[in-house]
Amino acid sequence: MQPDRLQQQMQFIVEIDRLKQILRQSLITGGSRRENSAEHSWHLAIMASVLAEYALPGADLLRTLQMLLIHDLVEIDAGDTFCYDLQANQDKADRELQAAERIFGLLPDDLGREMRSLWDEFELRETPSAKFAAALDRIEPMLLNQQTQGGTWKLHGITSDRVLQRMQPVAEGTPELWSFVEEAIEDCVVAGYLAPQPSKEFSV
Repeated sequence: MQPDRLQQQMQFIVEIDRLKQILRQSLITGGSRRENSAEHSWHLAIMASVLAEYALPGADLLRTLQMLLIHDLVEIDAGDTFCYDLQANQDKADRELQAAERIFGLLPDDLGREMRSLWDEFELRETPSAKFAAALDRIEPMLLNQQTQGGTWKLHGITSDRVLQRMQPVAEGTPELWSFVEEAIEDCVVAGYLAPQPSKEFSV
């Protein structure tokens, strides 16, 4: 056993406990509080296991699980950026890149490179595994909003067209679930959980 290596590994393990303090926008299904980012990552990992049959051909479940468990670790430094906040998203990539360098840099070099590679793969969304992971990352908050009668959507006045746009990675990452997403969004509009797309006025 290499004492320095073990010390670095333990330092990283302790550091990532801070993810439990990062609050997301979504309410948990009971509606009593906001979900934290560690809970979100756990939920996604379970989703990947349950919904693995809907992954793209060539997707690797273990790699998908690894990506889902580490993809939000950067929020320890960068915080959670609300997906519909256009201003906050302008510098999100830079903030998260700096966070990735620091947090994965806590690990021994070989492990740090491996974790960073997984994080980069998730961000690029080019491989079947990353596309499936990204799709699940979009589905989970949609389900929470549905189960909390609009939750975050109502709080911020989000309309159905914006949600549909946000959900597009599902169509690419797990096409079999796209019709489920469309139906869920339509059901939410009908139930009054989600505002319909604003009507367009045309001048004559």
